[in-house]
Amino acid sequence: MSSELLGARRLREVLARHGVRPSKALGQNFVIDPNTIRKVVEVADPPSEAHVLEIGPGAGSLTLALAERSQRVTAVELDRHLMPVLREVLEEARNVELIHGDALDLDLGSYGATEVVANLPYNVAVPLVMRLLSDAPSIRSMTVMTQREVGERLAAGPGSKVYGSPSVMAAFDSHVDVVARISRRAFWPVPNVDSVLVRLVRRRPPEVDREAFGILVRAAFSQRRKTLRKSLAPVLGESVEAVLAAARIDPGKRPEQVSFEGFVQVARAAASPN
Repeated sequence: MSSELLGARRLREVLARHGVRPSKALGQNFVIDPNTIRKVVEVADPPSEAHVLEIGPGAGSLTLALAERSQRVTAVELDRHLMPVLREVLEEARNVELIHGDALDLDLGSYGATEVVANLPYNVAVPLVMRLLSDAPSIRSMTVMTQREVGERLAAGPGSKVYGSPSVMAAFDSHVDVVARISRRAFWPVPNVDSVLVRLVRRRPPEVDREAFGILVRAAFSQRRKTLRKSLAPVLGESVEAVLAAARIDPGKRPEQVSFEGFVQVARAAASPN
């Protein structure tokens, strides 16, 4: 693998050849450290028959390693200026399909990918993960690099300061773990935030309506300093006390004190006829 990886020197050379520099507006920080690339692929461990979806391939550093390990790679890149760079870097990788487009606007479930491995742009990491979990059921796992704060929020449990609606909604479809910290020096340009590697493995969701569950969870955390009695009143109305009692949840609790399973119980109680 080492002979194929795109290190810092070659990456800068190919970008300069095409007159491209990383875009701050798009949150571009390219992976330049071969050891980090190896670590990501090792954690993802895609089966040889895997179809990997990579969002934001940048200059193709990680894409090269994924192409070597997987049967097929679909790489979605928003920045049109990087398309010539990617075509050059991936010229010999015949199993890679490049798509120019915004992943937030594309039907990500239509590609039939089985794994996601990516260095996600920090500013869109949470909505992308949520969309992939809800709209791409063929995806069995995601291994993504993202801002430390974002990764810890996705994996957080009740009682944590960063536990919120993304934590609960990610748990609806997956087991989430922060598996490694990533050095800032692994990227170019060097970001001013720390990064982590997050692993999400799909699981069977609970038997509750996803949309109703999401409305309830977002309402709870929209006023996280308030008690559940108050924050859920706008969606549960006068039945809020009865629903929380049926779910065996103290209405005086704040949302960050309620586990994922607790929110599931509230959603079930809200959906049950009195």
